[in-house]
Amino acid sequence: MSDSSTYGDQLRELSKLWWLPVCIGLLSIVAGVIVLIKPANSLVTIAVVAGIFVVIDGIAALVASLGKGTENRGLAALLGVLSFVVGVMLIRHPIGGIVAVALLVGIWLIAMGAMRFVLAFDGEGHRAWRLLVAAVEVIAGIVIVSSPGIGLATLALLIGISLIANGASFTALGFALHGAADEATVPPRPAAAL
Repeated sequence: MSDSSTYGDQLRELSKLWWLPVCIGLLSIVAGVIVLIKPANSLVTIAVVAGIFVVIDGIAALVASLGKGTENRGLAALLGVLSFVVGVMLIRHPIGGIVAVALLVGIWLIAMGAMRFVLAFDGEGHRAWRLLVAAVEVIAGIVIVSSPGIGLATLALLIGISLIANGASFTALGFALHGAADEATVPPRPAAAL
């Protein structure tokens, strides 16, 4: 069996799950909008919502690190574990204070933004969009880590924007997988006869 047919088979199998990143992305966008609309809600709610999505992101990174197509498997695994631990801490200890929550979210945003920045150069398509999402996450993380005593409204704004950017990235990935399924099923063109 040739490498191209093996790759096509793997792509078809992976593309069957296109709906999963779309659902995660849409949930992330909805959570980000809710956080932006109601920033005065308690820190507990923001921490738990952020923690759930950080855990999901960590699981997705860990799963990606197990795939043969991931070039930076060690980096993806490390960031997956970091995301998972930060997410669990946010869910289990949401009232640890705004400084602790801000630092955890800020560190997670910087780590995820750095990973997205590195991975943006691995693929050809949508590089500008991936770099933009990475930049938003890194900048938001740096702002939060450098000023962990920021107010709840500012923290909610940064988390909301990051959730929306992360959701848009996941949604785009899902639709790209769906489009890849169509490309993988198209038979190759026969060579033109002279």
